[in-house]
Amino acid sequence: MKSFRSRRTKGLVQSDIRYMSRECNKVGGINLGQGICDMPTPDIVREAAIAAIREGSNIYSYAEGALELRDAIANKLARYNGLEVDPQRELVISVGASGAFSATINALLDVGDGIVLFEPYYGYHLHASEIAGLKPSFVSLQAPHFRFTEEQLTAAIRPETRAIVVCTPSNPCGKMFNRKELEIIATVANRHDLLVITDEVYEYIVFDGRRHISPASLPELRERCISITSLSKTFAITGWRLGYVVAPEAMAHAIMLVSDLLYICAPTPLQHGVAAGFSAPDSYFESLRTDYQDARDMLCEALQRASMEPIVPQGAYYLLADVERMGEANARDAAMTLLARTGVAAVSGHCFYRGDGGQQLLRFCFAKERSALEEACRRLAAFRP
Repeated sequence: MKSFRSRRTKGLVQSDIRYMSRECNKVGGINLGQGICDMPTPDIVREAAIAAIREGSNIYSYAEGALELRDAIANKLARYNGLEVDPQRELVISVGASGAFSATINALLDVGDGIVLFEPYYGYHLHASEIAGLKPSFVSLQAPHFRFTEEQLTAAIRPETRAIVVCTPSNPCGKMFNRKELEIIATVANRHDLLVITDEVYEYIVFDGRRHISPASLPELRERCISITSLSKTFAITGWRLGYVVAPEAMAHAIMLVSDLLYICAPTPLQHGVAAGFSAPDSYFESLRTDYQDARDMLCEALQRASMEPIVPQGAYYLLADVERMGEANARDAAMTLLARTGVAAVSGHCFYRGDGGQQLLRFCFAKERSALEEACRRLAAFRP
């Protein structure tokens, strides 16, 4: 019997992120590699989900999601993102932001279409695009500022290009796209008639007084922007798999149809749980910023003591650190050495670059329960190359 496997999945392997989590578990280490986010879930979210289960909200929701949650998100979008959205026609609840991204690219793009990614990229954006038969091209951003020009973005456009992906705040580097950069993207997207697909899952986790700017809030992008975010990071519920997508009506309808075919619907009682979360006081969302900034600063200080130079993120709960002083042959070797000597797991930077890019970088996640992060920082601060 011949081996049955699609050509699109040949060469596809599990990411180093999952590999390092397994290696960390083997030694009982502290995992700063995978963005598991083991922070506490707010009581209001947890209790509302439990109540929904007890009250019998256990059947399918609409494919586009429970209206209660869509209404809550629409109110939040108007208040926080500067977006007026029709919750009945322009908003789809999805199985995580990853489900929203997969449904979006399969609903709006065809096999052979091109898609532009900013590098360092989130690996899911690249691999999901490749599985969908898309052709990626790249805009390479240089540390520590990760800036780009209109000329660089234009150079990545190919005849087959149909979309640009913008991840802000960025996983893995914590870059936040400012208004000038979003205006450059708008100029290029309008000139070449491209979609702009965003990933804004870390929208509340921003530092040093910065404010998140949703690309769709720019008038020149509103009609060609598909905004994707997740509830996982906002409410520390990564295992619940809840996200959503906002798009103009015709595109939202197509995304809903594909999401229905792929996933049927997001988990119904959990949708009711996060709907309650949007009624949390402003102090909760402010604490996301202040608590994560404190965690960022603690980790940066520990890495500096260990002669690993952190690239201080503007948002999200990851940072890249330059580990060239460790003298290892590549980033995976550096990650394994660090795990063996400190019991702290990080992820090779090459996961977020093409070819040999990122081989002097490790990615660390600081979305950890406080005592675990403090212990990880103590061990890192004592490490010497």
